[in-house]
Amino acid sequence: MADCEADEPSSRTGSPDQESQVSEDRWSLHQRLAVRELIDTEVSYLHLLRLCALDIRSRLQQLPQGDLDVLFSNIDDIIKVNSKFLQDLQETDSKEEEQVQLIGNLFLEFQEELERVYKFYCANYDQALVLVESYRREPELQREIQGIIESVMPQAGPSGLSFLLVIPLQRITKYPLLLQKILENTLPDASAYPVLQRAASALQDVNTNINEYKRRKEVASKYTKVEQLSLRERLARINTHTLSKKTNRLSHLLKQEAGLVPRTEDKEFDNLEERFHWVSLCVTELKNNMAVYLDNMEAFLRFWPQECVLDICGGPVLQYCNLARDLQLQAFPEFKQRLEGLVWQPLCSLAKALGGPQNLIKKRLDKLLDFERLEEKQLEEGSMTYEEKEAWHTYQALNSLLVAELPQFNQLAMQWLGQILCTFMALQRDFAKQALQRAEGSLAQLPHHQLSEPAFRKLVEDALGQAGHQLCSFQENFKKVLPPPTIQPLLPGAERQVQALLSRYGPEKLYQVTSNIRGSGTLDLTLLQGQVVALLQNKDTKGNSSRWLVDTGGHRGYVPAGRLEQYRVVPGEEKLRGQAGPHESFRHLSPEPTPVPVSSVPTGTQMVAVYPFVARSSHEVSLQAGQSVTVLEAQDKKGNPEWSLVEVNGQRGYVPSSFLARAPSPAPWGWSLPS
Repeated sequence: MADCEADEPSSRTGSPDQESQVSEDRWSLHQRLAVRELIDTEVSYLHLLRLCALDIRSRLQQLPQGDLDVLFSNIDDIIKVNSKFLQDLQETDSKEEEQVQLIGNLFLEFQEELERVYKFYCANYDQALVLVESYRREPELQREIQGIIESVMPQAGPSGLSFLLVIPLQRITKYPLLLQKILENTLPDASAYPVLQRAASALQDVNTNINEYKRRKEVASKYTKVEQLSLRERLARINTHTLSKKTNRLSHLLKQEAGLVPRTEDKEFDNLEERFHWVSLCVTELKNNMAVYLDNMEAFLRFWPQECVLDICGGPVLQYCNLARDLQLQAFPEFKQRLEGLVWQPLCSLAKALGGPQNLIKKRLDKLLDFERLEEKQLEEGSMTYEEKEAWHTYQALNSLLVAELPQFNQLAMQWLGQILCTFMALQRDFAKQALQRAEGSLAQLPHHQLSEPAFRKLVEDALGQAGHQLCSFQENFKKVLPPPTIQPLLPGAERQVQALLSRYGPEKLYQVTSNIRGSGTLDLTLLQGQVVALLQNKDTKGNSSRWLVDTGGHRGYVPAGRLEQYRVVPGEEKLRGQAGPHESFRHLSPEPTPVPVSSVPTGTQMVAVYPFVARSSHEVSLQAGQSVTVLEAQDKKGNPEWSLVEVNGQRGYVPSSFLARAPSPAPWGWSLPS
């Protein structure tokens, strides 16, 4: 009986049905534990993320905002995606029979979103570690950061920021392991098994894609930097490896141009590159146009016509002055400030942002030449060195990155450009509206405000035409009554030259330059105002009578005939008539003022300018007829009494002594000029 009773339970436990049931229960138990581990760790992970984003990030006020953006990157996007994922994950608890299959479908559903947010975070992780390392070199700052982290998250320990930053990386790499654990505890014939297989494979692909994206970003960051190197620095970087690489590229490029080797065609990239260049061209042209626009605004703001004395009292002129002053002091500066802040600076930032892709496109062409050469070598030899494989993979990484991100960059750049244009138009509309509002009150008081636009235009054209005719008539009448131009005195030290010309050519051939002449041709002369020359021929070799051939006493050449006037010999030069030969046709002069004897003019004497004088250099000073001057020295530095050093309105310079006369004693009605 005892043996029978002992054998009975043994037979019961060893039955196939019972063993199958026990095995299924064991599989189900391990499966539930794996699912529970997934959900519980997701809850704990999301809690840590929220502590980082809400508590720790908000307390690190001693760090600049730029550092916080790098350290925590897009952690808010990760929290948003994982919160939705956890919510859907917890909802599967109520459906135990289908829970595993639902979890697999859930991972497949969130595959793209998880890759999107974690790809960006992982790509910026190395830059965050660089910041962490820089904080460690500042002990005081490191202690403050460590104290904040330990007060919120004691489990971080001495690792501090490094512990926090690595949490998202650890989580995304753990998802395939958790799914694999659930898959191992799922019967192969279960309906959820293929779904879990696809989910585990999808999360493995997500990690592979993230690693590939991170590698591409590292390659891109290496070639995106635009360095401003001097010629010496560029030469210092040249070595045998660089020369060999550039020689191979040039050789392959020449073979392509000669048609000896085929050129790799990538229509997808070519279309993207063409669109990028169009965007770049639009940004450059708009920046140039905006710079010209701002320069024109600056030039416009420099003119203040309302400040000029128009000798018109009251009426429309006063209203215009008030309106113009209001616009230039308030409306224009405000518009210019808004334009620089909302249009010019964003446009410069956009132009700067184009530099990185431009450099990458240029580097891609270099790496493409390496890739084509290595591809040719691979076909011929069937093997590549480690460095050649690196160059091969570098091109693939650059090309993949550009093909993936150039469309997004082009789209964002076009949106940015469109927003800048819209802002510019809005600012112009606001300024025009503001100007009209300021002008409404003044316009209503103008006498012609009720006229239609065509009638007002006709009225303005008629008024301007009439004023123009009056101005021309006044100009003609003024020319008729103008006194003959005053012959300038000789330049200091030119007396001997005039005597030589006078003795050689005679007085009828001498002419004086009325204004400075700057020669533009090979045979043209450059002369100063007042210089005396001798006429050789009153036309040039082509018969043009407006260009005369003259002799300066040392050089011969052509000058404009309109800049010359017959030289009239002053009385002091009459003694030269006998030396000049039998020339009798001297021009008669109007009475010249008698110069005051030098010895009779003490220093500091007040005198009056008899004739106007125009300064021709920085050593001379201009005079107006009747102007009072103070004689400082009655001769120049060489003792020549024909020039006097005077002071006029605070300016010092030389003037002809013969242009000065003594000022008589004050008269009741002022000083009158001699007739």
